[in-house]
Amino acid sequence: MEGKQKIHCTVGTCVYNNQEQNMCVLEAIQVTPVQNTQTKMPDESMCASYEYEKE
Repeated sequence: MEGKQKIHCTVGTCVYNNQEQNMCVLEAIQVTPVQNTQTKMPDESMCASYEYEKE
């Protein structure tokens, strides 16, 4: 991802999380709004690219 925006992530259950570096390994993520939430805070959005890491 040299020269591109980096996405830091600490969601350990996501298959795309590189836990050693706390980085998302996807080249792009989809961010979606949380319905019925208008807090003007980060909880108004979520990462829709999340996939549960099956053990």
